[in-house]
Formats: sequence, C-alpha cells, structure tokens
Amino acid sequence: MPTMADVAQHAGVSVATVSHVLNDTRPVLPHTRQAVLDAVDALGYTPNTLARSLVTSRTRSIGLAVSAIGNPCFTEILQGVEAAALEQGYGLLIADPHDDPEHERRAVRLLHERRVDGLIVAPSADPRGLLAYLTRHAVPTVLLDRVVDTPADGVPRFDQVCAENAEPTARLVAHLAARGHRRIALVAGRSGLGATGERISGYRHGLATAGLPYDERLVAHGDGEPAGAERATAALLALAAPPTALVTGDHAMTIGALRILRERGLSVPEDIALCCLDDFPWADLFSPRLTAIARPGRELGALAVRTLLERLGAPARPARTVRLACSFVHRTSCGCPDDPAEERPAPSGRHANREKHAKGTVL
Repeated sequence: MPTMADVAQHAGVSVATVSHVLNDTRPVLPHTRQAVLDAVDALGYTPNTLARSLVTSRTRSIGLAVSAIGNPCFTEILQGVEAAALEQGYGLLIADPHDDPEHERRAVRLLHERRVDGLIVAPSADPRGLLAYLTRHAVPTVLLDRVVDTPADGVPRFDQVCAENAEPTARLVAHLAARGHRRIALVAGRSGLGATGERISGYRHGLATAGLPYDERLVAHGDGEPAGAERATAALLALAAPPTALVTGDHAMTIGALRILRERGLSVPEDIALCCLDDFPWADLFSPRLTAIARPGRELGALAVRTLLERLGAPARPARTVRLACSFVHRTSCGCPDDPAEERPAPSGRHANREKHAKGTVL
C-alpha cells in the first residue's frame, strides 16, 4: 500500500507539501498541487482519514439531521448539502429525527459522538432540548429551514438558513383574492414549527392587504401528515360557509387536501381553487397543474454547508440568520388559464353559489 512518502517521491516534493495539499493546511503553487494530485492518482494512494483526524482534530465530516428525508423538498435540500460538502472535501453522516424532540436529541448526540466537525439540523417543533445540548457542548451548528433561535435581545446563538415563509404565503392569498375569492382557507402544517407560524402570519397579512377579514375557523392544522390534512380539509368543507379557495401549507398538506377534495367529488379549480406552498417535481403533472411557491432547496442546502464551514473557520463570528427568496410558479389550479395573460370570467355556477353564500354569512 503506497504511503505519503511514496507520493512525495513520485511528485518530487516533500512529505510536508503532500500533507498541505491533501489537508488544505497551507497554500501550494498550482503546478505543485497538480503534481501531488497526479501522484496520488498514479499510485492509488488513499489518505488515512483516522490518522489525519488525530493530528488536525478534524474529521472533515458533517452531521445532517433532517426529518422526512423522503419529502421532495428535503430531498432537494439534501442534494444541495451533499454536493456542497463533497465539493469542499467533506463526508456526510445523516440522521432522521422524525420531528420528535426526544429522537432528535438522541440523533444529534450520536452524530456529535462520532466527532463530526459540525452539524446541520432542521429542528423539531420543540427544539429546547436540542438547543440546550448544542449550547452546552459548543457544537458548531447551522439550523436549517426552520427559524427557532430568536432570543429576546434579537441576537441568535446559532447560524440559521431558511427560505422566506410569510411573504410567499401572503402572495398566494393576494393572488386568490384578485381572482375574486373572499373565503380563502389555510391548511397549515405542523403546529409549533417556526415555518408554520410564519406562514400563518403571511396568510393573515395577505388577507389584510386584500381587505378581507381574518376568520380563525378558516385556519386548520394538518399536523405534518397527509391524513391530518385530510381531516383539516374535511373540517373546512363542513363549515356553514365553506371556503372557495385553499392555500396548503406544505407538500403533505397538498396531498391530503387533494385526496379529500377528490373523495367529495369537488373539482379544482371549478368548485374550489387551490394554491400550495412547497412546489414538488410532479406538481406540473396534476390536472389541473398546481400553482405553487417553490423554495430554493438545493441553494438552501449548499448555503447551510458554506455557513457551517465559515463558522468552523471563524468560531467567534457573530451568528446570523440568512433567508432566501422563493419563486411563484403560476399554473392553473388557482383558476387562471394556461396563459396568465388570457382573461378569465369571474367564478360561476356551483363555485359562484358558494361564494355568494359565504359573503352572506360572514360576521
């Protein structure tokens, strides 16, 4: 098995130079670096990661704890994290906390005990135990996708990377209101999550901007699961003045809402319009095609890695919260034609009757 000394001899450099190239511990001239890398390839040299970690106190590994890894939105984030980590020469250890605070603490502790250099975590709805552990052990951490670290003084203890939530939700509400809807409901995600709270705030802001009253009966929580979204949507449809439009709070809420609408024989958008947060790959294949807010998943993942590496390089740097903008994907489930420039008449038929009924019963 070739050694670092063999690589140095083959490249015509010192062992120290080989070490600097492989560990990025000192700048090396480009042609010298390339000679070392060529020697590594020619000899089939494999660095001893364990020995290197004992010398540098770094394992060049990152722990990633995100729930619902099968969720398309988190899948994109995972792809962004993996690509950015690999580009920087870091490996990835992954755990799924299942949005359960106790499981979350165990998963993070195990990742930490495996001596990862830092953690990227999407916190649960009750992250107090998680934050206490990270603070107690001074673990370099980036909180991903869910803002939870908001002390009274406004200065976060941890770096946080997430997408905008309030403004995109308000935009969907405003779009539906512009279509003539006055009873716009929200099928919100899991209670307690920072993102859910921000989206409810955005929903209320969108209503206020459109001059519509807030009715708490039009907000139902799906608890993060399609089955919960089915129950929430059924409750909304059972109101004396049911909604004529829905905003669904995430991918799972969208699936659950569509299931119950189909079971009730309601057609989108003819009977009820629908806009969703968290666009997903097959949203364009539904009939009708789903109008949605798309989060920059891969960019979020890559930014989380860059932010963590900056933290490792400058441990004393003040923590910061970074938000990325989302994009509005205009399709047809909102009631607009395929060509948004086309004019479309106001709601009619069964939809119009429900709209009129709603207006007559709102206090």
